[in-house]
Amino acid sequence: MSVTGVVGIFALIQFIAVSTGWTRFELKLLPFSARIWSGIFGAAALAMCMLLIIATVGNSLTMVAWLLVALNFVIVVVAAVDLGSLPNSKHFSAERETSRIASLLKKQRVVLTITYKGPLSVHLTAKDDIPQQFQAAPEQFEVDLEPRSRTTVHYEMEPTQRGSFSMDTVFLKVDSRLRFWKKIIKVPAHVAISVYPDMKQLAEYALLARTNRLSLVGVRRTRKVGQDHDFERLRDYTRDDNYKHIDWRSTARRRRLTVREFQTSQSQRIIFMIDCGRMMTNEADGISLLDHAFNAMLMLSYVALRQGDSVGAILFSDRVHKFVPPKAGASQMNHLLHASYDQFPNFVESRYDEAFMHLRTNCRKRSLVVLITNVIDEVNSHQIEQYLTTLVGRHLPLGVLLRDQRLFDAAETEKPYGSNLFRAAAAAEILTWRHHVLTDMSHKGVLALDVFPEDLTANLVNQYLEIKARHLL
Repeated sequence: MSVTGVVGIFALIQFIAVSTGWTRFELKLLPFSARIWSGIFGAAALAMCMLLIIATVGNSLTMVAWLLVALNFVIVVVAAVDLGSLPNSKHFSAERETSRIASLLKKQRVVLTITYKGPLSVHLTAKDDIPQQFQAAPEQFEVDLEPRSRTTVHYEMEPTQRGSFSMDTVFLKVDSRLRFWKKIIKVPAHVAISVYPDMKQLAEYALLARTNRLSLVGVRRTRKVGQDHDFERLRDYTRDDNYKHIDWRSTARRRRLTVREFQTSQSQRIIFMIDCGRMMTNEADGISLLDHAFNAMLMLSYVALRQGDSVGAILFSDRVHKFVPPKAGASQMNHLLHASYDQFPNFVESRYDEAFMHLRTNCRKRSLVVLITNVIDEVNSHQIEQYLTTLVGRHLPLGVLLRDQRLFDAAETEKPYGSNLFRAAAAAEILTWRHHVLTDMSHKGVLALDVFPEDLTANLVNQYLEIKARHLL
């Protein structure tokens, strides 16, 4: 009876530990499932009750007690036999198919192929080694595998952070034949993934440019002052085109109005100065302001490189992190991508003096200097205004200040009262000061752009096209 009591108490503790997740009291060497512990506990409890009855009533129920003890023994035997039905980890292999290059906040398809070489059918749960910075749907799969077979499952993952990541393992939770036991198997499957800023927008832009539908992404047609003379391509006539540019031979051959499109004959230079300091750590639409800046930089670089311009970049915070010398050609996109994909906003004060000193030393030819940053205090705004105005004459400076949506929401609150009234007044004061900063820069010859982060790409491309059309550079 003492042995049965010990078994019952032990089974009760393990059953409660497994059921409630108290890993502190769970015996790691015996990874029973909740089902087997409930069976052992129930059998032991019945045995204890019958032995108590025997002790008080007599020996008339001795046979029943022995049957209950035998039931405990049968449960142990069944559990031991079921343990032998767990497959060996050598019976499993896995392959993962996915692109090794991903774009920030863009879904990417992943295909998992699980191969099973065991002699018995199994039920398992598969879960991929997804980095913490990724979101996946679905996260795991329930799969039934026949002997010597394979299955394929797929899911979509969405990276929320740039950088280099690795996926090394596929986790399989395999059930025994009677589902009394579970076994975790780690199957190696290594893949290295590099997450870059949004590159799919480049393909979308190219497609819309070929079909003259750039207005769908916010890029507007800019009327050029004067006329460029380098022929670029033939395209279909649109309502805004000058009839003098119609190519009548091509029109007759194609049987539709066709116009000649020209490009500027002068190769110009663009230098991006991207602030990677503490002011760019804020988020908009789920990503940091720095990610929005990189997306806009890559899009404008793609547009400029297609027009024959040279593009370079200076990435800085409290020091200059990366410098990409301005060059032309399609290969320059790769240099910009590799320079930006592993740069993150730092909680440090940005050193504009070092960044502009680096610009002055390494970029002497006249360029369009695009500074993308964020300001909320007079100290930083004064530095930005001071260094940008010193470029006037030698370069064409463009200051891009990113807006904070929360400030505008607070200032535009309808009928504020109480604490909201003070919040709205403070937000309106900051916005008024910000407007004065932009106005002062414009009066000193600095081009200024004040936009929300999510609208930065289209507005920056439009500003560039306007500069090219007006021959300001």
